Amino acid sequence: MKLKQRVVLLAILLVIFIFTKVFLLDNLDTSAANREDQRAFQRMLGSLQVELEPRLEHTLQSPWEIAAQWVVPREVYPEDTPELGAVMHAMTTKKIIKADVGYKGTQLKALLILEGGQKVVFKPKRYARDYIVEGEPYAGYDRHNAEVAAFHLDRILGFRRAPLVVGRFVNLRTEIKPVATEQLLGTFMTVGNNTCFYGKCYYCRETEPACADGDVMEGSVTLWLPDVWPLQKHRHPWGRTYREGKLARWEYDESYCEAVKKTSPYDAGPRLLDIIDTAVFDFLIGNADRHHYESFQDDEGASMLILLDNAKSFGNPALDERSILAPLYQCCIIRVSTWNRLNYLKNGVLRSALKTAMAHDPISPVLSDPHLDALDQRLLSILATVKQCTDQFGPDVVLVEDRMTLSHL
Repeated sequence: MKLKQRVVLLAILLVIFIFTKVFLLDNLDTSAANREDQRAFQRMLGSLQVELEPRLEHTLQSPWEIAAQWVVPREVYPEDTPELGAVMHAMTTKKIIKADVGYKGTQLKALLILEGGQKVVFKPKRYARDYIVEGEPYAGYDRHNAEVAAFHLDRILGFRRAPLVVGRFVNLRTEIKPVATEQLLGTFMTVGNNTCFYGKCYYCRETEPACADGDVMEGSVTLWLPDVWPLQKHRHPWGRTYREGKLARWEYDESYCEAVKKTSPYDAGPRLLDIIDTAVFDFLIGNADRHHYESFQDDEGASMLILLDNAKSFGNPALDERSILAPLYQCCIIRVSTWNRLNYLKNGVLRSALKTAMAHDPISPVLSDPHLDALDQRLLSILATVKQCTDQFGPDVVLVEDRMTLSHL
């Protein structure tokens, strides 16, 4: 064989090798990733039910120590959490040793310290399960049951970015008032035969207290993140103005996402994709009130967007506020893993999964059937939105592979 022919043959073989490496092997990797997504989904379904019982695998550690060790920059708790039921059992049963007004904010809450020194945030019941919150999508009081449901949806979606939440009944007369600070105690009152309090917050009013049924109040408790992980607050790039007649830039500028992409921390790293995940999460729960968000401090955009304060959710099952999805339909990108998970949850699986996940919560039933039905309808809207993006730009542009190794050392 002549030298020229050999060179041509070698060049052809090199092209074939490169084609195999770039296209075939990459496709095999993608298929392997998709198979792992499916296995992760099946593992999630297998661990949906969380029975609240005190037994711990690690008897030398308190439930608070175990939960604190779970936290890493990209998740609040790991996929495999055999001690989750024990931690949540402690959250709903441990003795309250101190009660104070809640941290700064617009809504009524109390800060409780449980036996062992663990902080939790208590949000009281304000509405019956079937109450419909009318008006703007962010209207009304916080919904304690929404915090519980949002936490379990976070588990189902595989994000694991929401702090642990569980329902709890507290006796205001015997459990709270004896250990309450003067500031909190000064907001207690009796309305009819019911013990009530109105707390301290931006919208807290003596004329609008939260009232127990007699002395016993239903609420939710959210586990405080460890102090070694200080939080940093950020303005959400798709936040609302909350002013009638004044639109935010994203509401009238169709090229807004391109401007966001040029701004730190959205110009590099996982933060923009976290914003998209959060838009999906918020649309499903009907939360149009994420004007700010938190990440871990000094993370330079590398840590997750933490799904805190989800109580302005599940207000009106008939209202699908499409503007919540603006980050998705304006940027037209989404993680492959998120896209896969959403597809696995079609055909009623999401509704069934969430109902199963919440079945053992102390305040079950957590959601009314219309809210559960709304989840499946909203899921179809998300899938249709992504399809519009892929039809316009192609799946290679829209579906982004962004899998990050999570260490629990």
